[in-house]
Amino acid sequence: MRLVSTPYDDVFRTLLNDCSSLIIPLINEVFGERYTGKEKIVFSPNEHFMNRQDGDGEERISDTSFKIIAGTRSKKYHWECQSSADSSMLVRFFEYDTQIALDEGEIKKDVLTVTLPNSAVLFLRCDDATPDRMEIEIITPGGTVGYPIPVMKSQQYSIDEIFEKGLLFLIPFYIFSHERRFKEYNGDKGKLGELQREYKDITDRIEQLLNAGVISEYTKCTIMDMANKVLVHIARKYENVREGVKQVMGGRVLDYEAKRIKNEGREEGRAEGRAEGREEGIVEGKAAGIVETGVDFGLSDKEILDKLQIKLNISLQMAQEYFSKYGK
Repeated sequence: MRLVSTPYDDVFRTLLNDCSSLIIPLINEVFGERYTGKEKIVFSPNEHFMNRQDGDGEERISDTSFKIIAGTRSKKYHWECQSSADSSMLVRFFEYDTQIALDEGEIKKDVLTVTLPNSAVLFLRCDDATPDRMEIEIITPGGTVGYPIPVMKSQQYSIDEIFEKGLLFLIPFYIFSHERRFKEYNGDKGKLGELQREYKDITDRIEQLLNAGVISEYTKCTIMDMANKVLVHIARKYENVREGVKQVMGGRVLDYEAKRIKNEGREEGRAEGRAEGREEGIVEGKAAGIVETGVDFGLSDKEILDKLQIKLNISLQMAQEYFSKYGK
């Protein structure tokens, strides 16, 4: 069994799990969709057991797979985050995509129907050899079919473009665009100062979005925390760069500060209900916590509804009402 994960994969998944709405602008950018951000995102398990021709098996972790539900319309997506391209990528995509399709395959009247997800890759590093698009072609006895895998290159987006298009998901990875100049920044205070001013501008813009109500304190803390995590890893050999940028960004955000803010909000709601002596206030607080935690961890709608019914001892109809209220 082999689990595949890197620090950048971890940041990618954390952003998706803790601030899932940030993926919507990326989907719109890459696939030409017009999602508003009010759609529902339902995550699927990202662990898949791959069977091999020699009979062995291997557990692999895809970066993320999820559905976006807009009214009666539902689409499956599969995203991978890569620091750079490698020759095995297309093989892994095919493995993941077919397994994701099989997970929800349907057999009716001796016909197996599977739906492949819309797949894409985010490259954190790119050069002239990095593809703009990849494709998988499948030759079957019934004919040849193929599907594209769009490529997003984070280094090609300027800070102005990131904020204009709402691609806040890319902010923690923006430091990759400066990676080739780390040695120069590390030994030149003037050049380092230019980098610090750029990151001061980034933090100011994030603060403006917070003040305007576009993002929450929770989202702001998560973006800043993940930016620091990427910085610590990518600039581990360049202390001046690492510490200089961290200083401008306000230092390191504690690992669980964003989660603490969110949890404190839930607890305040529950405490308010208790203080007022209203049993429904307590139940409301618990329901909010169950639904939000379930969504954060990618549980299915049914799993969340089951937890609501069991933990609160309520009817399915009541569970559905709570899910509708807090699952948006």
